[in-house]
Amino acid sequence: MAQWAVIIPADRWATERLYERDTLTVDAAGPAAGDHAVLVTDARQAVALGRFSAPGEITYIRRFFDSPVPAGDLAFEVTGPVTSLDAESYDRLAAAPGKPAARTSWLVSVAMPIEAATPAEAVRQFWTYAAELGPAELPAFVWPSGEDLAMQAFVLGAEANQDPEEEDD
Repeated sequence: MAQWAVIIPADRWATERLYERDTLTVDAAGPAAGDHAVLVTDARQAVALGRFSAPGEITYIRRFFDSPVPAGDLAFEVTGPVTSLDAESYDRLAAAPGKPAARTSWLVSVAMPIEAATPAEAVRQFWTYAAELGPAELPAFVWPSGEDLAMQAFVLGAEANQDPEEEDD
């Protein structure tokens, strides 16, 4: 069983941060089913661990997207999106995030005023707006269940100030 560093280009990384998927497809020559992978951004931040389930397909084992691990000192040459990684470097990165955080119930909401003649029409318009605006323009609001005052807005997977009276820093 081999270990690999898989470089995720910035545009693909942005998509991976927005949607939870079980697998990631990469252009890979060399890795075999069962090989381990550490996923690294262009900025040399390790963000996930995976296992090749088939050539070019990685199944996520653990994501640490919100608390990446610096990987700038990895002992490998970047010759393409998939590069062989020594076992010591893989083991260090696999242990770096520590134990996964306990899972918590979160409420996530997207709300917008819609003028429509019927509830069904309002729902159709909502999904049309959601598809057109997408995660780049439509904020999602998230808060721990039972803690309404802790609500935060997220745009493109990152916290975003939605108060028009406050200036963004």
